[in-house]
Amino acid sequence: MDDYPNTLRANDLSELRQTARTAARVGGEVLLSWRGRFEVREKNRHDLVTDADIAAQRAIAETIAARFPEHQLLGEESADHTRPTDNEYCWIVDPLDGTTNYVHGFPAWCVSVAVCRGNTVLAGAIFDPIARELFSAAVGQGADLDGQSMSVSECTNAANALVASSLPATVWHDSPDLRNLVALATTCRGVRRTGSAALNLAYVASGRLDAFTAAQIFPWDAAAGVLLVTEAGGIVTGVGGEPFALYNPHFRATSTQSLHAELGELLVATDA
Repeated sequence: MDDYPNTLRANDLSELRQTARTAARVGGEVLLSWRGRFEVREKNRHDLVTDADIAAQRAIAETIAARFPEHQLLGEESADHTRPTDNEYCWIVDPLDGTTNYVHGFPAWCVSVAVCRGNTVLAGAIFDPIARELFSAAVGQGADLDGQSMSVSECTNAANALVASSLPATVWHDSPDLRNLVALATTCRGVRRTGSAALNLAYVASGRLDAFTAAQIFPWDAAAGVLLVTEAGGIVTGVGGEPFALYNPHFRATSTQSLHAELGELLVATDA
Protein backbone atom coordinates (compact mmCIF):
# COMPACT_ATOMS: atom_id res chain seq x y z
CA MET A 1 0.00 0.00 0.00
CA ASP A 2 1.34 3.42 -0.90
CA ASP A 3 2.14 5.77 2.00
CA TYR A 4 0.86 8.93 0.30
CA PRO A 5 -2.26 9.38 2.47
CA ASN A 6 -0.08 9.59 5.57
CA THR A 7 1.76 12.58 4.12
CA LEU A 8 -1.43 14.54 3.43
CA ARG A 9 -3.20 16.66 5.99
CA ALA A 10 -6.90 16.11 6.66
CA ASN A 11 -7.81 19.43 5.10
CA ASP A 12 -5.85 18.53 1.95
CA LEU A 13 -7.88 15.33 1.59
CA SER A 14 -11.08 17.26 2.29
CA GLU A 15 -10.24 19.68 -0.50
CA LEU A 16 -9.58 16.84 -2.93
CA ARG A 17 -12.89 15.27 -1.90
CA GLN A 18 -14.80 18.50 -2.35
CA THR A 19 -13.27 19.03 -5.77
CA ALA A 20 -14.31 15.51 -6.76
CA ARG A 21 -17.85 16.24 -5.58
CA THR A 22 -18.02 19.51 -7.48
CA ALA A 23 -16.57 18.02 -10.67
CA ALA A 24 -18.95 15.04 -10.56
CA ARG A 25 -21.95 17.36 -10.17
CA VAL A 26 -20.75 19.57 -13.02
CA GLY A 27 -20.39 16.55 -15.29
CA GLY A 28 -23.82 15.29 -14.31
CA GLU A 29 -25.50 18.58 -15.14
CA VAL A 30 -23.84 18.56 -18.56
CA LEU A 31 -25.17 15.07 -19.21
CA LEU A 32 -28.68 16.11 -18.22
CA SER A 33 -28.51 19.08 -20.57
CA TRP A 34 -27.50 16.84 -23.49
CA ARG A 35 -30.34 14.35 -23.20
CA GLY A 36 -32.33 14.15 -26.41
CA ARG A 37 -29.89 16.11 -28.55
CA PHE A 38 -26.67 14.08 -28.73
CA GLU A 39 -25.17 12.07 -31.57
CA VAL A 40 -24.09 8.50 -30.95
CA ARG A 41 -21.02 6.84 -32.44
CA GLU A 42 -19.65 3.35 -31.94
CA LYS A 43 -16.25 2.75 -30.32
CA ASN A 44 -16.76 -0.87 -31.30
CA ARG A 45 -19.77 -3.08 -31.94
CA HIS A 46 -21.09 -2.94 -28.38
CA ASP A 47 -19.51 0.24 -27.01
CA LEU A 48 -21.05 3.64 -27.62
CA VAL A 49 -19.64 7.12 -27.27
CA THR A 50 -21.78 10.23 -27.33
CA ASP A 51 -21.19 13.94 -27.69
CA ALA A 52 -22.48 14.13 -24.13
CA ASP A 53 -19.61 11.96 -22.81
CA ILE A 54 -17.05 14.24 -24.40
CA ALA A 55 -18.73 17.45 -23.24
CA ALA A 56 -19.04 16.13 -19.69
CA GLN A 57 -15.38 15.11 -19.52
CA ARG A 58 -14.33 18.53 -20.80
CA ALA A 59 -16.39 20.27 -18.11
CA ILE A 60 -15.00 17.96 -15.41
CA ALA A 61 -11.42 18.56 -16.58
CA GLU A 62 -11.93 22.32 -16.52
CA THR A 63 -13.37 22.16 -13.00
CA ILE A 64 -10.40 20.15 -11.72
CA ALA A 65 -7.82 22.27 -13.55
CA ALA A 66 -9.23 25.45 -12.02
CA ARG A 67 -8.21 24.16 -8.58
CA PHE A 68 -5.33 21.79 -9.36
CA PRO A 69 -3.76 22.87 -12.66
CA GLU A 70 -0.64 20.78 -12.06
CA HIS A 71 -2.55 17.49 -11.72
CA GLN A 72 -2.90 14.94 -14.51
CA LEU A 73 -6.19 13.56 -15.82
CA LEU A 74 -6.96 10.09 -17.15
CA GLY A 75 -10.48 9.85 -18.53
CA GLU A 76 -12.42 7.26 -20.45
CA GLU A 77 -12.70 9.71 -23.34
CA SER A 78 -9.02 10.74 -23.18
CA ALA A 79 -6.97 10.12 -26.30
CA ASP A 80 -4.03 8.91 -24.20
CA HIS A 81 -4.65 6.15 -21.65
CA THR A 82 -1.03 5.91 -20.51
CA ARG A 83 -0.71 5.16 -16.81
CA PRO A 84 0.64 8.17 -14.88
CA THR A 85 3.87 7.89 -12.91
CA ASP A 86 3.58 6.96 -9.24
CA ASN A 87 4.56 10.43 -8.01
CA GLU A 88 1.88 12.24 -10.05
CA TYR A 89 -1.51 13.21 -8.77
CA CYS A 90 -3.93 11.91 -11.37
CA TRP A 91 -7.69 12.36 -11.63
CA ILE A 92 -9.36 9.25 -13.01
CA VAL A 93 -12.67 10.15 -14.60
CA ASP A 94 -15.57 8.34 -16.16
CA PRO A 95 -17.76 11.17 -17.44
CA LEU A 96 -20.61 8.77 -18.18
CA ASP A 97 -20.63 5.31 -16.68
CA GLY A 98 -23.55 3.48 -18.21
CA THR A 99 -23.48 5.03 -21.68
CA THR A 100 -25.82 2.44 -23.22
CA ASN A 101 -28.32 3.05 -20.41
CA TYR A 102 -28.07 6.80 -21.01
CA VAL A 103 -28.61 6.41 -24.75
CA HIS A 104 -31.69 4.25 -24.19
CA GLY A 105 -33.16 6.41 -21.43
CA PHE A 106 -32.65 3.68 -18.81
CA PRO A 107 -32.06 5.43 -15.47
CA ALA A 108 -28.84 3.73 -14.32
CA TRP A 109 -25.93 5.95 -15.28
CA CYS A 110 -23.61 8.25 -13.38
CA VAL A 111 -20.43 10.29 -13.26
CA SER A 112 -17.36 8.95 -11.45
CA VAL A 113 -14.43 11.16 -10.41
CA ALA A 114 -11.44 10.08 -8.32
CA VAL A 115 -7.98 11.41 -7.55
CA CYS A 116 -5.10 8.99 -7.11
CA ARG A 117 -1.39 8.86 -6.55
CA GLY A 118 0.31 5.66 -7.53
CA ASN A 119 -2.09 2.80 -6.83
CA THR A 120 -3.78 4.68 -3.98
CA VAL A 121 -7.15 6.36 -4.47
CA LEU A 122 -7.18 9.42 -2.20
CA ALA A 123 -10.66 10.82 -2.74
CA GLY A 124 -13.59 10.32 -5.05
CA ALA A 125 -17.23 10.98 -5.82
CA ILE A 126 -20.00 9.33 -7.79
CA PHE A 127 -23.00 11.41 -8.84
CA ASP A 128 -26.31 9.96 -10.04
CA PRO A 129 -28.01 12.86 -11.86
CA ILE A 130 -31.39 11.12 -12.13
CA ALA A 131 -31.69 10.28 -8.42
CA ARG A 132 -29.77 13.46 -7.48
CA GLU A 133 -27.57 11.36 -5.20
CA LEU A 134 -23.93 12.21 -4.50
CA PHE A 135 -21.67 9.56 -2.96
CA SER A 136 -18.19 10.58 -1.83
CA ALA A 137 -15.21 9.46 0.24
CA ALA A 138 -11.66 10.34 1.19
CA VAL A 139 -9.12 7.88 2.48
CA GLY A 140 -9.34 7.64 6.26
CA GLN A 141 -12.36 9.95 6.41
CA GLY A 142 -15.23 7.57 5.71
CA ALA A 143 -17.88 7.63 3.01
CA ASP A 144 -21.13 9.53 2.75
CA LEU A 145 -24.28 9.88 0.69
CA ASP A 146 -25.41 13.48 0.36
CA GLY A 147 -23.41 14.38 3.45
CA GLN A 148 -24.80 11.54 5.61
CA SER A 149 -22.36 8.85 6.72
CA MET A 150 -22.98 5.47 5.09
CA SER A 151 -21.82 1.92 5.69
CA VAL A 152 -21.99 -1.46 4.04
CA SER A 153 -24.58 -4.09 4.94
CA GLU A 154 -24.09 -6.79 7.57
CA CYS A 155 -24.77 -9.67 5.17
CA THR A 156 -22.49 -12.60 5.96
CA ASN A 157 -23.46 -15.31 3.48
CA ALA A 158 -24.22 -15.69 -0.21
CA ALA A 159 -27.62 -17.33 0.31
CA ASN A 160 -28.93 -14.07 1.76
CA ALA A 161 -26.97 -11.71 -0.48
CA LEU A 162 -28.15 -9.41 -3.23
CA VAL A 163 -25.17 -9.25 -5.57
CA ALA A 164 -24.32 -7.36 -8.74
CA SER A 165 -22.16 -8.89 -11.46
CA SER A 166 -20.53 -7.02 -14.32
CA LEU A 167 -20.32 -7.93 -17.98
CA PRO A 168 -17.89 -6.18 -20.34
CA ALA A 169 -18.96 -4.64 -23.64
CA THR A 170 -18.07 -7.86 -25.46
CA VAL A 171 -18.51 -11.34 -23.98
CA TRP A 172 -17.96 -14.80 -25.34
CA HIS A 173 -19.53 -18.11 -24.42
CA ASP A 174 -16.93 -19.11 -21.80
CA SER A 175 -15.93 -15.65 -20.57
CA PRO A 176 -15.06 -15.35 -16.85
CA ASP A 177 -17.82 -12.81 -16.34
CA LEU A 178 -20.54 -15.12 -17.68
CA ARG A 179 -19.22 -18.04 -15.67
CA ASN A 180 -19.27 -15.89 -12.55
CA LEU A 181 -22.77 -14.64 -13.29
CA VAL A 182 -24.05 -18.23 -13.47
CA ALA A 183 -22.23 -19.19 -10.26
CA LEU A 184 -23.72 -16.23 -8.41
CA ALA A 185 -27.23 -16.70 -9.83
CA THR A 186 -27.35 -20.31 -8.62
CA THR A 187 -26.07 -19.45 -5.13
CA CYS A 188 -27.17 -15.97 -4.06
CA ARG A 189 -30.59 -14.63 -3.09
CA GLY A 190 -30.54 -12.34 -6.12
CA VAL A 191 -28.23 -11.09 -8.85
CA ARG A 192 -28.46 -7.75 -10.63
CA ARG A 193 -26.71 -6.28 -13.66
CA THR A 194 -27.37 -2.55 -13.85
CA GLY A 195 -24.90 -1.66 -16.60
CA SER A 196 -23.06 0.83 -14.37
CA ALA A 197 -20.08 -0.47 -12.42
CA ALA A 198 -19.63 2.79 -10.51
CA LEU A 199 -23.24 2.78 -9.30
CA ASN A 200 -22.92 -0.87 -8.27
CA LEU A 201 -19.93 -0.01 -6.09
CA ALA A 202 -21.77 2.98 -4.62
CA TYR A 203 -24.68 0.69 -3.80
CA VAL A 204 -22.39 -1.79 -2.02
CA ALA A 205 -20.98 1.11 0.00
CA SER A 206 -24.45 2.29 0.96
CA GLY A 207 -25.77 -1.18 1.83
CA ARG A 208 -28.20 -1.49 -1.08
CA LEU A 209 -26.14 -4.33 -2.52
CA ASP A 210 -24.16 -6.82 -0.47
CA ALA A 211 -21.48 -7.48 -3.09
CA PHE A 212 -20.34 -6.67 -6.61
CA THR A 213 -17.93 -8.63 -8.78
CA ALA A 214 -16.20 -7.78 -12.04
CA ALA A 215 -13.64 -9.97 -13.83
CA GLN A 216 -12.83 -7.29 -16.43
CA ILE A 217 -13.14 -3.56 -15.82
CA PHE A 218 -11.32 -0.25 -16.41
CA PRO A 219 -9.70 2.08 -13.84
CA TRP A 220 -12.22 4.87 -14.47
CA ASP A 221 -15.11 2.48 -13.77
CA ALA A 222 -13.72 1.42 -10.41
CA ALA A 223 -11.48 4.08 -8.84
CA ALA A 224 -14.04 6.17 -6.93
CA GLY A 225 -16.32 3.23 -6.14
CA VAL A 226 -13.63 1.01 -4.65
CA LEU A 227 -12.71 3.81 -2.25
CA LEU A 228 -16.37 4.25 -1.32
CA VAL A 229 -16.65 0.57 -0.42
CA THR A 230 -13.50 0.39 1.68
CA GLU A 231 -14.26 3.66 3.49
CA ALA A 232 -17.78 2.39 4.21
CA GLY A 233 -16.32 -0.67 5.93
CA GLY A 234 -16.34 -3.18 3.08
CA ILE A 235 -13.65 -5.39 1.59
CA VAL A 236 -12.22 -5.15 -1.92
CA THR A 237 -9.64 -7.50 -3.45
CA GLY A 238 -8.90 -8.86 -6.87
CA VAL A 239 -11.25 -11.64 -7.96
CA GLY A 240 -8.73 -14.23 -6.81
CA GLY A 241 -8.13 -12.56 -3.43
CA GLU A 242 -4.98 -10.70 -4.44
CA PRO A 243 -4.65 -6.98 -3.61
CA PHE A 244 -6.79 -4.75 -5.79
CA ALA A 245 -4.71 -3.24 -8.61
CA LEU A 246 -6.06 0.07 -9.86
CA TYR A 247 -4.48 -0.14 -13.31
CA ASN A 248 -5.36 -3.80 -13.92
CA PRO A 249 -8.69 -3.85 -12.17
CA HIS A 250 -10.85 -6.86 -11.48
CA PHE A 251 -12.39 -7.33 -8.10
CA ARG A 252 -14.83 -8.71 -5.61
CA ALA A 253 -16.25 -6.04 -3.35
CA THR A 254 -18.27 -7.26 -0.39
CA SER A 255 -19.82 -6.05 2.83
CA THR A 256 -18.27 -8.59 5.21
CA GLN A 257 -15.23 -10.84 5.42
CA SER A 258 -17.27 -14.03 5.59
CA LEU A 259 -19.24 -13.12 2.46
CA HIS A 260 -15.99 -12.17 0.76
CA ALA A 261 -14.51 -15.58 1.52
CA GLU A 262 -17.60 -17.45 0.35
CA LEU A 263 -17.75 -15.60 -2.96
CA GLY A 264 -14.05 -16.24 -3.42
CA GLU A 265 -14.82 -19.96 -3.56
CA LEU A 266 -17.33 -19.36 -6.38
CA LEU A 267 -15.55 -16.92 -8.67
CA VAL A 268 -13.01 -17.42 -11.42
CA ALA A 269 -10.40 -14.76 -12.22
CA THR A 270 -9.38 -13.40 -15.58
CA ASP A 271 -6.03 -13.11 -17.33
CA ALA A 272 -6.87 -9.55 -18.48
